[in-house]
Amino acid sequence: MPLEGAARIVSELTSRGYNAEREAVTKIASAENPPAVLDRVVDELPADALVVRTAHVDAVLTAATHPSTANERGRPSEPLDSKQGPTRNGTQPSASTGVNTADIHDSAGVSPVETGGSQVEREVDLSKRSLEIAGDMTGQSTGTGAYEDFVSVFRDRLDRLGGKLRGRVNHRPATAIQSMPGGSEAGMVGLVNDIRSTASGHWLIELEDATGTFPWLVMKDREFADLVDQLLCDEVLAMEGTLSDDAGIAFVDSLYFPDVPRTHEPSTADRHVQAALISDVHVGSQEFMTDAWNAFADWLHTEQAQHVEYLLLAGDMVEGVGVYPDQDDELDIVDIYEQYEAFNEHLKRVPGDLDIVMIPGNHDAVRLAEPQPGFDEKLRDTMSAHDPQIVSNPSMVTVEGVSILMYHGVSLDEVIAELPEEKASYEEPHKAMYQLLKKRHVAPQFGGHTRLAPEEKDYLVMDEVPDIFHTGHVHKLGFGKYHNVLAINSGCWQAQTEFQKSVNIDPDSGYAPIVDLDTLDVTVQKFS
Repeated sequence: MPLEGAARIVSELTSRGYNAEREAVTKIASAENPPAVLDRVVDELPADALVVRTAHVDAVLTAATHPSTANERGRPSEPLDSKQGPTRNGTQPSASTGVNTADIHDSAGVSPVETGGSQVEREVDLSKRSLEIAGDMTGQSTGTGAYEDFVSVFRDRLDRLGGKLRGRVNHRPATAIQSMPGGSEAGMVGLVNDIRSTASGHWLIELEDATGTFPWLVMKDREFADLVDQLLCDEVLAMEGTLSDDAGIAFVDSLYFPDVPRTHEPSTADRHVQAALISDVHVGSQEFMTDAWNAFADWLHTEQAQHVEYLLLAGDMVEGVGVYPDQDDELDIVDIYEQYEAFNEHLKRVPGDLDIVMIPGNHDAVRLAEPQPGFDEKLRDTMSAHDPQIVSNPSMVTVEGVSILMYHGVSLDEVIAELPEEKASYEEPHKAMYQLLKKRHVAPQFGGHTRLAPEEKDYLVMDEVPDIFHTGHVHKLGFGKYHNVLAINSGCWQAQTEFQKSVNIDPDSGYAPIVDLDTLDVTVQKFS
């Protein structure tokens, strides 16, 4: 088997049960006789080794240059400079099982890996990397479904988001406002309990805090009246205005969202380093795009991708079982554990020196209610390729100083359904993400289509403003900036299913957004 291409070397090592560092693969590919070098490296690996490292390859190449050294260790000094070397069992290499280059479509025009024209030999300095996780609630769930749990989570939401608003209005509790005389100026911070229109076309918004509720009237001719269309029940707002003569209602003069400050300045990395942001792989589906995924994995071994050191995957690694009606008819792998085993094999194709972070999604084998813990130990062991960090949905990941809020994105369906099309749509999913940033909560509406778990703490609140907000779920590609926060919905790796056809979803498949962490610029690589 000709092993000149890095991707084929990775594939061969994977078939033998090994992962590999990217530089190790590059050095094997650059050798005079890659098949012989690969065989000797594997032969000389320690018995407990799972990863082929650069040092292992260097040792073999040094031994080839100085045969006496090799003989002293008891290795036969087979020549490694012929073009067609023997394998471990003495037979000639078999035919290639690598990716067909004709199936790789790269919008950037990069040479396929097999040509060797885009290979790069680089030194990865792991000491420059830093990756921290915040907000991972895996193993921290305390909710039992009792009434007190629901009270606790909403109190926590109001306290934390309300704290961002109380300095903007002269806040009074609902019961205190009820006792104020007519014509008084009032301000209140609360949860949106109800939104309804009046016979005259005005809007009545009921705010609730820990003491009770109070109604606020937004007149239809006010300049901020169009903001009412962007409200969701259970989000936190601040309002101020004037009480009516009988003090039974307040006329709104202004309203405020927790929002991202317009003065927000994002952090950036101190060096040129990139992260690939992807989601919705859906291994196990008949529509999983194997060729596109393989092309992506192969591209990561090329010179163009030499600065991609992080891979962040925002949920739905597998297709799952029983997620939607008649899904069984569209499954290529019907056993959920076999789906994760297959996903792990596909993950092995990416470079072994990538730092990988993964969160679950609604197709994954975790509870549907958010926040979602980051898998049980059995599934973590199954998805062990390249030792990924598997955390809860959502989680905040800080990569070389750049904070990235990873959230799968189920609530985007609700935002798109509830809000006007110009504010949130499937064609521009990043605009729906802007709404979540404005509300500082990834899933504000309780009791709708998004299942939310009551906990002592509301893990879905955005306490800190992220530099990047990364979601998936809707299978559409879109990105943009909201108050200097980069919002990215990363598309998917699954072609259109029959279910998607029935609900008019035309997915953006086979895309990989690549973010320069030093500038927060985005380029999109297409592999389908």
